[in-house]
Amino acid sequence: MSVWQLVAVAGVMLLGLVGVLVPGVPGQAIVWAAVLWWALTDTTPVAWGVLIGTTCLLLLDQALKALLPARRTAAAGVPRGTLMLAGVSAIAGFFVVPVLGGVLGYVGTVYGTERLRLGSHGAGRASVRSVMRATGRSVLLDLYCCLLPVGAWLGVLIRT
Repeated sequence: MSVWQLVAVAGVMLLGLVGVLVPGVPGQAIVWAAVLWWALTDTTPVAWGVLIGTTCLLLLDQALKALLPARRTAAAGVPRGTLMLAGVSAIAGFFVVPVLGGVLGYVGTVYGTERLRLGSHGAGRASVRSVMRATGRSVLLDLYCCLLPVGAWLGVLIRT
């Protein structure tokens, strides 16, 4: 696989990760398609293992999503920009501090931006609680189910 194809696959994966945060964009399907593209061009057993693992993980995520409450961002009272910034921070945090950084980035950004916007610690904390009740669990589940295959893909590329 050429360097340009790897860059294109990485771009599609990044688009899928951002798509998870935007309602109506099939971010998980985009990430899966990028992994499929990579596995079809790099036909090693490891690539196919990542594809199979990604498929199973995303199917499990779809099954678990039915058990979580629906996304109700308007009821949380937090601006959409805060949620988008929190999602981007979760993506960056996942790679800076593997696995735990995603949660820390998401929750920390919601708290920080809401504290600045509302002006007090208590209001920032209340916003974090309402966001986590309304959207946090489902967004973080979707994001992690997309970040894990991207991390596995990066791990395979670094290892080879």
